[in-house]
Amino acid sequence: MRITQRVKKILDRYESDNPGTKANLARILMEGKLGGSGKLVILPVDQGFEHGPARSFAPNPPAYDPHYHFQLAIEAGLSAYAAPLGMIEAGADSFAGAIPTILKVNSSNSLATSKDQAVTGSVADALRLGCAAIGFTIYPGSEYAFEQMEELRELAEEAKSVGLAVVVWSYPRGPGLDKAAETALDICAYAAHMAALMGAHIIKVKPPTEVVSLEAAKKVYEKQGIDRSTLARRVEHVVQSAFAGRRLVVFSGGESTGTEALYETVRGLRDGGASGSIIGRNTFQRPKEEALAMLAKIIEIYQGRA
Repeated sequence: MRITQRVKKILDRYESDNPGTKANLARILMEGKLGGSGKLVILPVDQGFEHGPARSFAPNPPAYDPHYHFQLAIEAGLSAYAAPLGMIEAGADSFAGAIPTILKVNSSNSLATSKDQAVTGSVADALRLGCAAIGFTIYPGSEYAFEQMEELRELAEEAKSVGLAVVVWSYPRGPGLDKAAETALDICAYAAHMAALMGAHIIKVKPPTEVVSLEAAKKVYEKQGIDRSTLARRVEHVVQSAFAGRRLVVFSGGESTGTEALYETVRGLRDGGASGSIIGRNTFQRPKEEALAMLAKIIEIYQGRA
């Protein structure tokens, strides 16, 4: 596999990692239409666990089939496909080696009342299925955040020891955070920094709003004149919070939205220095041809051609 100078520079930032982990990061960074550019577009399909099958797949019934998502990611030329254990097992043989996969090893569900996640996959599963990385969600602000962090530490240590990369979904939520706080600039930046401190190679957060939530943070943001006037400036600050850009930071696509609004968001992410997008419902809930056209446009945006 050819490694571009851009990707080599990114790999050099991960100074403690072994050759196996760097090779798996390179697999993701060199894959698809953005391969070698340092940018990523990843398809995550864990929403069936999180929201239930009908809410996730009924808008586009072919998406009930796990093979559909492998095919969508491959045909679109994406960087990787992330999903829980059963989804990857259902297509592991048919699509072996066709696209890097990320095994999501913990999940929540909408039937539960707690802001927690169950561990639903293992490092051994990831190795058995040929995955390039494991994925793990933490909820900073939740009553269970410390337990999740301890679980992540153990799983990340094991994953890195056998050459797998670690992707962390860092989603603030909990009794002390209202809906606005969950995507507030200071909270998103804090969440990205926590994931970096936990040893993540790739960090997933939500696009930040101009809100600053914590009272103590408001004083600092005002005194230091931190620019939050545009999405690009806010993203720049979140990326800065992930070790001054030494860690890859990708942003979610959020809830289903119009295509033009999504394109504008992606342009803001690109202009702010984001490493890319990780977009689920906004793709697989659309008819396949429409999703492929949309993903092609998103890739063009990250290539600077749209």
